[in-house]
Amino acid sequence: MVISQSNLLLVVLLPLIGSILAGLFGRRIGRAASHTVTILGVAGSCLLSCHVMWQLLQGAAPFNENLYTWLQAGNISVNVGFMVDKLTAMMMVVVTFVSLLVHIYTIGYMAEDDGYHRFFSYISLFTFSMLMLVMSNNFMQLFFGWEAVGLVSYLLIGFWYKKPTAVFANLKAFLVNRVGDFGFLLGIAGVLYWIGTLDYATAFANAGVIEGKAVEILPGHAWSIATVICICLFIGAMGKSAQVPLHVWLPDSMEGPTPISALIHAATMVTAGIFMVARMSPLFEMSPAALEFILFIGATGAFWTGLIGMVQNDIKRVVAYSTLSQLGYMTVALGLSAYSAAVFHLMTHAFFKALLFLGAGSVIIGMHHEQDMRKMGGLRKFMPITHITMWLGTLALVGTPFFSGFYSKDVIIDAAAHHAAESGGWVAQYANWAVLLGAFVTSFYSFRLLYLTFFGKERFHDAHHGHDAHHDAHHDAHHDAHHGHDGHGHGHAPHESPWVVTVPLVLLAIASIGIGFLTVGPMLFGTDVMGHLKQTPFFLGAIEVLPENDVVAILGKEFHGPVAFALHGFMLPAFWLTVAGFVLATMLYLVRPEWRTGITRAMAAPIRVLDRKYYMDDLWIGGFAGGSLKLGEASSVIDSKLIDGVAVNGSVNLIGMVAAALRKVQTGYLYHYAFAMILGLIALLAMANHYWQ
Repeated sequence: MVISQSNLLLVVLLPLIGSILAGLFGRRIGRAASHTVTILGVAGSCLLSCHVMWQLLQGAAPFNENLYTWLQAGNISVNVGFMVDKLTAMMMVVVTFVSLLVHIYTIGYMAEDDGYHRFFSYISLFTFSMLMLVMSNNFMQLFFGWEAVGLVSYLLIGFWYKKPTAVFANLKAFLVNRVGDFGFLLGIAGVLYWIGTLDYATAFANAGVIEGKAVEILPGHAWSIATVICICLFIGAMGKSAQVPLHVWLPDSMEGPTPISALIHAATMVTAGIFMVARMSPLFEMSPAALEFILFIGATGAFWTGLIGMVQNDIKRVVAYSTLSQLGYMTVALGLSAYSAAVFHLMTHAFFKALLFLGAGSVIIGMHHEQDMRKMGGLRKFMPITHITMWLGTLALVGTPFFSGFYSKDVIIDAAAHHAAESGGWVAQYANWAVLLGAFVTSFYSFRLLYLTFFGKERFHDAHHGHDAHHDAHHDAHHDAHHGHDGHGHGHAPHESPWVVTVPLVLLAIASIGIGFLTVGPMLFGTDVMGHLKQTPFFLGAIEVLPENDVVAILGKEFHGPVAFALHGFMLPAFWLTVAGFVLATMLYLVRPEWRTGITRAMAAPIRVLDRKYYMDDLWIGGFAGGSLKLGEASSVIDSKLIDGVAVNGSVNLIGMVAAALRKVQTGYLYHYAFAMILGLIALLAMANHYWQ
């Protein structure tokens, strides 16, 4: 059984063809044709991706071939090619499946938006870019896909380009990602310079040439070459996967339409960095220092960014901070050399996080584009399908045993605990506490979202009375009257979303329940679904881990199937911390809401810090960006006053003055020149006489 090259080309090209047709000819072919061609393109890509995965599971050899040579310079060749093993195939299935559901959902969400076909073109182009990234077999094609998803995310975040906050958010995302991408480019340059190739397989096979070698970046300070390359590559992942301190763009990207929030934050852009580090595992295994750095960054994101979600009132921003926290968990797994656990959590997270974002979008549709949870309440009887599916997504997110999020998240927490016990270092201890306490934080903000939105007093009648100013600005900027609901006035009760919105929610809810149970044994521990028969490790050949670092293999010795794993989960500290978060949220937002006033007053200082997001925006915007502007202004003053005023204009003026003085000497009369010659001769004779004496 051989994987067909033409099938792989179709996987990539079908979304691109749909994007071109909808983007260039959308107004001519109409709305229905625009969404039909893009959905058919992504559906075809999804079916072919599933077929490729099936072939690999049946024993087909991984595909690694160059299709086209783009550039040849000496011994260096830059190719377009595909490397498709089980790691790539898993990403292909997740990306195309979630993208397909987002495409279908968009029919309902963007029903009467002016940019309907433009939006479908963008999300289809986004899918093409992500597929090029995950299927690449060389660093240059990886970089192409990397930059392409960054470009399309810029277009999507700022889709409502008449809305100032959206324009600011897409510029912020673009510029922060450029910071990370500069590091990423240096890492690729390091691979090319020291290993001498851009091809993955060749680079991994020849990685031994840099082992034990060092370079002095600063005089007198030798750094391992492997560490330099890996940290530079990871800085790229920090930007794309929104790791502290390059995380500030992701919450603001909520200014884009909800479908792209699901696409960017669930299956595509933010997971690119996690995938990239897992793909580069042979290089990262050479640098314990880089792994420790990754562990520290991931732990910081897992706990501290989650805390901000506890004080957010915008329903989409709560889910966005949840994404930052879960990306932290994935990064912790990478730092522990548990690459398979990281990509496993990436997969399960894609389903339940897409569900939560699309569920939040369904609430926004039902609430006539209101996003403030304080203006909701009691929605469960108006939106039963959205309510139930959001509950299922939340139970998966918080790591409830038997739900998909439990299996992936618990493996990471167990791996962190094992590493802390074995290592004893402060970074290992910090990571262990961060992922444990993160379980409590995740539980609290997740159930807070459910209670504020679906339970308690109905607050939307007051909120929508008289067209509140927030909504007017929102509506004017977006030109977005979904299904004409906004035209009916804001006093109307919320309503359940149309089937094109609810069907994707139901499908994602099913995946959020069962995908972890069915795949934890085969993907992580090399067993069958029920954990009995040993089989070939799923990521064999795709992910490489040194035996002394293989924490997943150690945990696998205690794995006795998904049922026993889940039952054991009820006894673990993470579960009881999750229960504590649930109880606290239930008391404060359902049973005793009056307690919140006193707690808010007592916790005013920490809440202010969380509201200001640890002042990171102030640092980036006021510090780095503001400092750059001030430096530019100072440079402008120096340029205009000193360089132009003194150096350039001063030289001109001085020459003009000298020329004007000399011009008066040049009279044109012969006796003046004769007189000047006589004076000069007398002066010369006087000087000669002085020296001779």
